Amino acid sequence: MKKIIVLLAVAFFCMNLSAQDKFTDSRDGNTYRTITVAGVTWMAGNLKYIVPGSEKNYFDNDPNNAHSYGVLYDWKTAMKACPDGWRLPTGEEFRTLAGNFEADEAWSRKGSGPVSFDIMLGGMQDHEGTFTEMDESAYFWTATEYNENEAEYFSYIVLNSHPVVDVSRETDAQDIHGSEKVNKYSVRCVKN
Repeated sequence: MKKIIVLLAVAFFCMNLSAQDKFTDSRDGNTYRTITVAGVTWMAGNLKYIVPGSEKNYFDNDPNNAHSYGVLYDWKTAMKACPDGWRLPTGEEFRTLAGNFEADEAWSRKGSGPVSFDIMLGGMQDHEGTFTEMDESAYFWTATEYNENEAEYFSYIVLNSHPVVDVSRETDAQDIHGSEKVNKYSVRCVKN
C-alpha cells in the first residue's frame, strides 16, 4: 500500500512540476531556463533585459551583477519588461508557486532539473535609493496593483539559514515601505 501511495505522490508531483526547454529573449539574446509548476511556465532566472528608455539598474550600479542577479526594476518598468508571449505573474501565481515549493530546498537548487526554480538572492533598491540584502533576499514584483503608489511583491528571505517565503498584503502597506512602486526588485516572467 505504501508503494502505491508513493507512486501516486510522485506521479502527481511530476504532473504539476515539469522541466521545459530554454527560452531565448530575441530582444537581447539572453537565455532563460523555464520550469512549469501547476500548469504555469516560469522563467527560472531573473530577467536581464534593459527596457528602452529606462535606467540601467544593477545592484550597486555594477553591470557585472546583471549576469548573476539580473536587472532591478521599478514596478512600472517591470510591467513592460517581459518579452512578447510572457508577462509579469500575479500574486496568486506566486502563492501557487510557493505552495508547490513549501519547505523544499528546490527554491535555490542549481541545475536544470524539474524541481529547480533557481532563486537568485539579488537584493533590492529601496524607495530612498539604497541597495540592500544582496545574497540575503530576493524580491519579485507581481502584476497585482494596490493603488497608484503601491503594488504587491513576492519575497524570499534567508533568516538564520532558513528561507522565509511570502507575498505582501495590501494591509501591510501602512507599516512597511516594501510595496512602493519606486522600489526596484527582480522580475520573473510567466508564459501567457
